[in-house]
Amino acid sequence: MARSAKKVEFPVNLDAALAALEQAKVGEPRQLLGHQCIEGAWFILAYKPGAESVAVVCASGTIQAQRYGDSDLFLAPSQAQFEPYELQVRYPHLERQEADVFSLGLGLSAADLFYFRQGQEQQAQRHLGAHPMDIDGISGVRFSVWAPNAQAVSVIGDFNHWDKRQHPLSRVDDSGVWAIFIPSVPVGSCYKFSIYSALGEHLVKADPYALAMEKPPATASVVAQIPTLVPLSPDYYQQRSERNAIDAAISIYEVHLGSWRRGENNEYLTYRQLAEQLLPYVEEMGFTHIQLMPISEYPFDGSWGYQGIGLFAPSARFGSAEDFAYFCAQCRAAGIGLLLDWVPGHFPGDSHGLARFDGTHLYEHADTRQGFHPDWHTYIYNYDRQEVRSFLVSNATYWLEQFAVDGLRVDAVASMLYLDYSRQNGQWLANKFGGRENLGAIDCLQQINSVCYARNQGIMMVAEESTAWPGVTNSVEHGGLGFGYKWNMGWMNDSLKYMQLDPIYRQYHHHEMTFSLVYAFSENFILPLSHDEVVHGKGSLLHKMPGDLWQKFANLRAYYGFMWAHPGKKLLFMGGEFAQHDEWNHDNSLQWDLLVHASHQGIQDWVRDLNLVYRQYRALHDNDRDPSGFTWLDGDNSAHSIFSFVRTAKDGGQKVICVHNFTPQVHHDFRLPVPAAGKYRVLLNSDDQAYDGSGVAVIEDENTFIEAEPVPWLQESYSLQLSLGPLASIYLLWECDADAVANP
Repeated sequence: MARSAKKVEFPVNLDAALAALEQAKVGEPRQLLGHQCIEGAWFILAYKPGAESVAVVCASGTIQAQRYGDSDLFLAPSQAQFEPYELQVRYPHLERQEADVFSLGLGLSAADLFYFRQGQEQQAQRHLGAHPMDIDGISGVRFSVWAPNAQAVSVIGDFNHWDKRQHPLSRVDDSGVWAIFIPSVPVGSCYKFSIYSALGEHLVKADPYALAMEKPPATASVVAQIPTLVPLSPDYYQQRSERNAIDAAISIYEVHLGSWRRGENNEYLTYRQLAEQLLPYVEEMGFTHIQLMPISEYPFDGSWGYQGIGLFAPSARFGSAEDFAYFCAQCRAAGIGLLLDWVPGHFPGDSHGLARFDGTHLYEHADTRQGFHPDWHTYIYNYDRQEVRSFLVSNATYWLEQFAVDGLRVDAVASMLYLDYSRQNGQWLANKFGGRENLGAIDCLQQINSVCYARNQGIMMVAEESTAWPGVTNSVEHGGLGFGYKWNMGWMNDSLKYMQLDPIYRQYHHHEMTFSLVYAFSENFILPLSHDEVVHGKGSLLHKMPGDLWQKFANLRAYYGFMWAHPGKKLLFMGGEFAQHDEWNHDNSLQWDLLVHASHQGIQDWVRDLNLVYRQYRALHDNDRDPSGFTWLDGDNSAHSIFSFVRTAKDGGQKVICVHNFTPQVHHDFRLPVPAAGKYRVLLNSDDQAYDGSGVAVIEDENTFIEAEPVPWLQESYSLQLSLGPLASIYLLWECDADAVANP
């Protein structure tokens, strides 16, 4: 039975402390609440807004606490400083007994945060954020957040009626981190941080390290367990290494999960539904990898994920983190590489996000000439700040390790590298050497790549870098940025510009298709036809092509044939594989109904067969970085807009001849130089009727071989005579003898 404490005249005035509690502006709650010594006497202080009464339950009995005036502050005398106790709190319609959060430890120390403050932490999400755990034998959730310039921080959520007075956080030494451990908070609870800046501004922020968030448009963070990753075998890591190697066939299907396919009522498919539908399609089409546009939680659908708020949280649009982990596991089971689009270059200014997180420019650079992006109206990370480095490095390793994905495609690298990116004179600040290079960003990218490769065998880090920055894929040790691959934006821009020309004018722009071979071996390149080429009024790939409708399809088939033959790995955005008519719209499904038409089905079959041949014949992929893997047979035939070259395997024992006719003119009895005597067989012909082409056969019977003739042509001693269809790409296989041809 509870015994009342004697009326006590407390020896200190608590009015100032009470005012801070009532305003949720307590900077050091552990110096006020819980066990406190007041002029030599011990008391237990509890602040419980809305409570009718509070009692202290301990081994010696139950003591009824006294209300301080008419406030919600309750005090009870205590026998000893470390006497264990619980609080029995009675509300108008509820009574519960609970541990006092201010009598419990935090499970976090300055030592835990040492590397975080040094910019060397590689798993900061294990210390920061919301983590279900046991402390002092009690189950609950520890909340911790980096807000070094805050006056006070509280966690608010559906477990405390979003009342910022209930759970003030304590500083963890001088780390800039605030923390609290709250018993009995269930997984799935929604929460945010209530922050008072040093100037008294009140901010409500989502957790930067949240492992889950509410489905937009809701913006709260969600308490979640770190998804369990099933241990992977050494064989898997070896397979991943082989799948992502520079000599591997890599053909990437870029996907926006929200619009690849929709449900019957135009609703999103879930991660699990996508695993059931998308992965078999990718397998059937022969792609080796999927690249997902950003799936870190983002508030605005129209940003496509490139303006993320919850960098550690898979978007709730498609399900839970466990559902996403299932999707990743199904990719692994199918042998499909999975790349995630990752955005360390900028973040949006939504009020619940990172911008001015504690009332100061914490994550972003304070000077708008370095911290604000004029094109996207977003904020740029302060790459010189050590805690920001730890945040970004940890986020990269989280996706790679927790979900065992194959790699990250790093968005907008050029915007990170250059201080004057998209800025006029007077709008940017030079570095300490007077240059335009962002030294902090360079160092940060090098650190991210070094850490990710060191920790994860066989991954691929990919840079979307649109300039001629040297050594993007060179190792950090040799002065490079340390990426594994770089998007070849020069090839994309030049080749698309050429393909949009009426064929009659292409002869005057021949160099736009040959110039890429000047630098093709300077980096480990990926040839991208990405989402960026089919949005914002640019139209679909099909409708970039000139001519009547048949010629548009023929042009696109020929272009894909050139792309798959060109040195470099391949990337194609969804919908391009069946020539979607409309420009991509993120709010709707792809136009799958077009596949009832032979022209669209022909494009899809052509892309599938390109992938199969590309993967089957090593000459098309295993020598991408070496100039010996590519030789022009005739790169100067501008008069006819015909390009011919040979791709050669590493060992020289396999060659594929690639010929591309970019005019509607048919060339019968076309003399083609070839690199060696022997037999040649037609592997692919984009003008085949199977692809809805006109049906001009390269040779009379494309199922037989053609023998090279000892007729010198251009620089070669041997040549073939064949036919080139209109707007056609053909591949021919050479081997020394028929047996070798039959068994490539």
